[in-house]
Amino acid sequence: MSKTYEYVPEPALVKGNPEFKDITEMITDINMRPTPNAWYVAFGISNILLLVLLVSIAYLFWEGTGIWGLNQPVGWGWAIINFVWWVGIGHAGTLISAILFLFRQGWRTAINRFAEAMTIFAVMCAGIFPAIHVGRIWVVYWMFPIPNQMAMWPNFNSPLLWDVFAVSTYMTVSFLFWYVGLVPDLASVRDRIKSKAGKILYGIGALGWRGSNRHWWNYEKAYMILAGLATPLVLSVHTIVSFDFAVSIIPGWHTTIFPPYFVAGAVFSGFAMVLTLMIICRKIYGLEDIMTVDHIEKMNIIILVTGSMVGFAYAMEFFIAWYSGVEYEKAIFIIRATGPYAWAYWIMITCNVISPQLFWFKKLRRHVAFTFVISIVVNIGMWFERFVIAVTSLSTDFLPSSWGYYSPTIWDVVTYLGTFGLFFTFFLLFLRFLPMVAIAELKGVMPQADPHNYDEKTGEYIPPKVEVPEPYNKTV
Repeated sequence: MSKTYEYVPEPALVKGNPEFKDITEMITDINMRPTPNAWYVAFGISNILLLVLLVSIAYLFWEGTGIWGLNQPVGWGWAIINFVWWVGIGHAGTLISAILFLFRQGWRTAINRFAEAMTIFAVMCAGIFPAIHVGRIWVVYWMFPIPNQMAMWPNFNSPLLWDVFAVSTYMTVSFLFWYVGLVPDLASVRDRIKSKAGKILYGIGALGWRGSNRHWWNYEKAYMILAGLATPLVLSVHTIVSFDFAVSIIPGWHTTIFPPYFVAGAVFSGFAMVLTLMIICRKIYGLEDIMTVDHIEKMNIIILVTGSMVGFAYAMEFFIAWYSGVEYEKAIFIIRATGPYAWAYWIMITCNVISPQLFWFKKLRRHVAFTFVISIVVNIGMWFERFVIAVTSLSTDFLPSSWGYYSPTIWDVVTYLGTFGLFFTFFLLFLRFLPMVAIAELKGVMPQADPHNYDEKTGEYIPPKVEVPEPYNKTV
């Protein structure tokens, strides 16, 4: 039996065959053209939500954590859930920027810039909750190893303190990585903008960039070093966040599967959020030739893989509980699936395990509207995952007489919604004033960047010809 195999060339990363100057103009014009009215509307809504966040935090400081739905035995509620959720959202940016950069995945160049920005703003939202949930906010500096009047010293055996160092390190490296990548593009805006104030401000941000050979050499070296530093952070940050639960003895938490399970879930939710924002931005700003359907398909494949890993982890949790022989572990997972929080558990399973499996179908992987819906469904499911982990284990601990049902208050809800105001306020400012696509990196993956595509004598650019090999027969 013989079968003919046909060669399928790799699709172009940038559609429409633009030139370098076309890319520069397409991206920088977004920052230089008059601000559209729709931006002001979105910015106003985000500011209202941000004001809601500030009011809810101020009332929390005045009244205390009793305004939340915390009770005994559920001493951790929406604050820890939202913290873990936002940290997970921030994982995709570093993975796209650092790990895919080290693996020389050229398709990342169209989406890495605003994925990195999303990481920074998501970590900002996450950082609010460890600070405000401690109760006595005025002594929050006790979390840091600095001298104080009480001679108090942090407990370095506590994973909550590990969070402080892990998240702050992640934030610092992510910001530096994002800013270093911005420098050449800020210089492009500086050179094209007409206003004197714009030239000064973008010039300060560009750090005197002139595009010399020395500048490029230093830039690429710094970018490589930061990519190397950021790569282990992708794995370490959510691993340490998982230790908040895994090092305890609470049933449902005391398991070694949490670190890889949390990392896979973070990448899963982070890529979903990148897709949500990317699909909106490519439509509004007309970037369909840069953020192509091929990019969406590749990201959907990653969502399919990480979603399957998360589903496998859910199954292994039940197996580990059964195999351990510990009655408390067995009981907590049965209660999760059939008890008072079963509604949250099955929402989690539907959103995180079942919905991504639809991406096995190529037509659905490349369907933009369907992808947008699934990306939102995935992040709803990931929020419910953190809810199920935190609340079900605490509400049904070792002593049945202390069991209770946790319900959030309006202040839990508005604080969470307010963090979206913080996130989108900064994200909209980023879209308005900074290049949302890495111009210099995007040019590097275009055919014009390959010196072999130029005539040796005249120096003129010659579009590459795709040589399709003759089909061959192979006996199977």
